[in-house]
Amino acid sequence: MEYIAHLQKDKKLARTIGEDIHELKLHPNIPVRMMASIMSQQLSTKVAAVIFKRFLTLYNGKEPKPQQVLDTPPETLRSIGLSNAKVSYVQNVAAFCIEHKITDKKLLAMGNDEIIDLLVQIKGIGRWSVEMLLMFTLGREDVFAVDDLGIQQAMTKLYKLDAADKKGMKEKMLKLSAKWSPYRTYACMHLWRWKDDTPTQ
Repeated sequence: MEYIAHLQKDKKLARTIGEDIHELKLHPNIPVRMMASIMSQQLSTKVAAVIFKRFLTLYNGKEPKPQQVLDTPPETLRSIGLSNAKVSYVQNVAAFCIEHKITDKKLLAMGNDEIIDLLVQIKGIGRWSVEMLLMFTLGREDVFAVDDLGIQQAMTKLYKLDAADKKGMKEKMLKLSAKWSPYRTYACMHLWRWKDDTPTQ
């Protein structure tokens, strides 16, 4: 993979790369992926998968169109295990996607910053959620999640950053990550894996 040679120029980052090769894929039906991301907040992957499966069952096992979700009574959505807040956030996504005619085709034609600016207008979707969407749903190669706790922990350890000074730490992270462009998503993926595989001292 061409990204590896580029990222290995950073000697410290090179330590995180190992044998794993990461690939990014495009996952269709972005409105539903956003809904799934809201459903999974604060839940383990396993529980999130169960709830998403129940969600699809409401629509005969198929991924629904935003209008179908909007037409679903809130109590039906609550019955699959969603909190009141999550029900309203999921329906916010549906309403926003209809109002702004959000389709995969439309988002694929937009730049990363344009997508962030557009989607953070949805109540329940923050910048971090959109960055994860850019990485793992749209398969964008150059996204850096400066607010992600795992990335912060990995970079604090790897580059000996001062985690107590949050503002200074983020500035240093952004400066370090600028060198990884245009492959910052892959750098994040390796940092997450490295953090999970490295025992804490």
